[in-house]
Amino acid sequence: MRREARYQDKLALLEEAPTRMPTARDERLDLIFMCCHPALARDARIALTLRSVLGLTTAEIARAFLTSESTLAQRIVRAKRKIVDARIALRRPEPTELVDRLDQALAVVYLVFNEGYLATGGPGPARRDLMLEADRLASEFARALPDQPDALGLLAMIHLHLARADSRFDERGRMILLEDQDRSRWDRARIADAVRLLDRAGAMKQPGPYQVQAAIAALHAEAPSWSATDWPRIRRLYDALVAMTGSPVVRLNRAIALREVAGAEAALREADGLAAGLDRYHLLHATRAELLRDLGRRDEAHEADRRALELTENPAERALLEERIASAET
Repeated sequence: MRREARYQDKLALLEEAPTRMPTARDERLDLIFMCCHPALARDARIALTLRSVLGLTTAEIARAFLTSESTLAQRIVRAKRKIVDARIALRRPEPTELVDRLDQALAVVYLVFNEGYLATGGPGPARRDLMLEADRLASEFARALPDQPDALGLLAMIHLHLARADSRFDERGRMILLEDQDRSRWDRARIADAVRLLDRAGAMKQPGPYQVQAAIAALHAEAPSWSATDWPRIRRLYDALVAMTGSPVVRLNRAIALREVAGAEAALREADGLAAGLDRYHLLHATRAELLRDLGRRDEAHEADRRALELTENPAERALLEERIASAET
């Protein structure tokens, strides 16, 4: 009931829209497609939807976009102003329009899941409510558009990450890294379901970024251990994902796979090449710290950990970084 009350409050942010919001089917699904209007810039569409429809805070959305809160707030204001000034009718899209808006709609669900999977703010390390909401929305997209392989890919990816959600933190809420997780606790039924979804998507022979991310997650989920993971194949999948997205965050993830294939020195060169664009992204510095430790460069690793700590508010990440920093100082 509280969620529904908040939802109605968020609808008020779009009260200037010239048409009444729909009530049939799943209203959030319709509203996501409405806000992903092609007349708005891509980032503005996504930010507006996350704020107005799904209720993420401006600070949470800004961290997802790796930008400042003030910049993100201005982006949302400009998007709403354009809706009013250009008299954009926020109506339920026709079936022929859904596919054109699908990329941004899936990005919205993806970012909601990311915020739930590793919260950028708040008292807890993760938000299961957001993860389950993203899973529900991704399921709705997959049912509404069963011939769109990346909708299936996103749902598969979410299922794969949810399958090991309960093993990511200990009883005190401290983070357990993938290589140290108890794989016997992973939800094998959910993993099998995700693999079936991925096979359905692959049969359509239209590869997309969510399918590739799901394939990477599936290789991790099916590996019996960290050391037995098919790292060369994961590295090749990251190569494909970089070609699709050009994302510096994807390149950083590829550097982690590169560490397992070609060693820490090659991975560090990759990470260092991203320093200018990702300086305010804490995982860049945390990754560099790990690689520098591998190379015996303890002082530099210590500074990188301290920089990562400055940039994250997640309690589990902070506890892990504080432990590493304290260990280096003893």
